[in-house]
Amino acid sequence: MLLFLDESGSDHRAMPYEVNGGIAIDESRLWSFICAVGEVQDAPFGGRLRALAPHHEFKAKNLLATDKFRFAEQGPPMDDTQRRGRARGFLLQSSSDRCRPRRSDFTAYGQACLTYVRELLSLCAEYDVKVFAAISDPETLTRMDTLSLRSDLAVMFERYGEHVLQRAGSVEDPVQSDIGFVVFDELERGQCRRLLHQMENFFLRTRRGRALRHTIIPEAFFVHSDLTTGTQVADIVIYILNWAYRSDRLNKPLRRELAPYAAQIEPLIARSWLHGDGKPRCLWSSIHCAGEDEE
Repeated sequence: MLLFLDESGSDHRAMPYEVNGGIAIDESRLWSFICAVGEVQDAPFGGRLRALAPHHEFKAKNLLATDKFRFAEQGPPMDDTQRRGRARGFLLQSSSDRCRPRRSDFTAYGQACLTYVRELLSLCAEYDVKVFAAISDPETLTRMDTLSLRSDLAVMFERYGEHVLQRAGSVEDPVQSDIGFVVFDELERGQCRRLLHQMENFFLRTRRGRALRHTIIPEAFFVHSDLTTGTQVADIVIYILNWAYRSDRLNKPLRRELAPYAAQIEPLIARSWLHGDGKPRCLWSSIHCAGEDEE
């Protein structure tokens, strides 16, 4: 199983929370999922996004920016054919200096962006994608030394390991067991090295980590987000969680227009069960405060 991770709000500027998280998918379904994501892009945009605008990275902060909702509401919902043609034209015109998109093109593009995200999240449910996320308030985050893995990431990895075990059976049986891989959006090289060192310390030198090292590969893989479908989807998911997933302990202002997308994500959040003391307890994979396990 592969866990594609990204981060949101790490600069502590525009976003309400700091979120580290993403999506997990069975490796046997990954290529089929990638192809399906391409088809989901074809429907509203009339082509694959990386082909229509190769120099533009379609991150959530662009696809779900407030102006996309404003564009979409400039006119009535377009039928699929009209929206597709105008959204495709918008992307091609935006990459050219020879002509400027019209108002109707902006409307089509806004509607296409929102349709794409909605259909993408439906596709995640169809492919049994699971969401893992560490959601932390920057005001309460405690920075540890550079050698230690942050507590919110450690708890997220524990939830991921528990999910891999419950899904695959006993780790004692190598035929029946699965293994978890961690794939990060590439950071600055020094940050990558630091994170690798922190993961190595956690998985090989702490009691909690050693319990997971036969379930999760202790070394992460780093990829370019603009070239990797899994991290692109992770970016969209954690952006929505940051702005619209709320509970008793997550009470900062939210963007209400993103609430329907958060409702699509909530059933995808991985859950596992502990049966200690004869009392089952549900563990969600989203941590709502640094250093605290669950809601």
